[in-house]
Amino acid sequence: MPRGTIEDVALESEIGRLPSLSLLELRHRWQTLFGHPAPKSLRRNFLARAVAYQMQVEAYGGLSVATKLRLREIANAVRNGDANAIPGSNRIKPGTQMIRQWQNTTHTVTALAEGFEWNGRTYKSLSAVANAITGTNWNGFSFFGIKRAPTGNKNAAGPPRSNSRAKPDVSTIPVSKVKSARSGRNA
Repeated sequence: MPRGTIEDVALESEIGRLPSLSLLELRHRWQTLFGHPAPKSLRRNFLARAVAYQMQVEAYGGLSVATKLRLREIANAVRNGDANAIPGSNRIKPGTQMIRQWQNTTHTVTALAEGFEWNGRTYKSLSAVANAITGTNWNGFSFFGIKRAPTGNKNAAGPPRSNSRAKPDVSTIPVSKVKSARSGRNA
């Protein structure tokens, strides 16, 4: 169905009225759309959003079967403790080396399957390594200059901001590559 039809306008109008409905009216809509009563624990705002979503699913279709299957796989993996199944979980591949110069000393950290190795010791997180290096609390990703992958709509946060401060100069390279360290900011 092409966008902008009379049905689309009617649906948008009906969805726009949902927040003004009473809790009882929203529960009735839920019952009609889902075929079972709404859980009593759901708040009014959530009910309105869930009803709106289901109305759109009925009008335009929902998630594909493949997407639903993948979401179930991810949920099961997380329940079983497998964080690697989460897309965009910002995992650093084992063997990757992060090189950072701090106070005229070059520090090399190696990502392991479980944690990070620096100076012969294993740490649970990059933040713990950054703390050991500097003696102060740092976000490990920030300290090593690692950009995290966006987790959702990259446009939702607005346009990128310009940063006039000098960025720390950091190299992140796999073990198999030649190590190189460039000068960075010193404390």
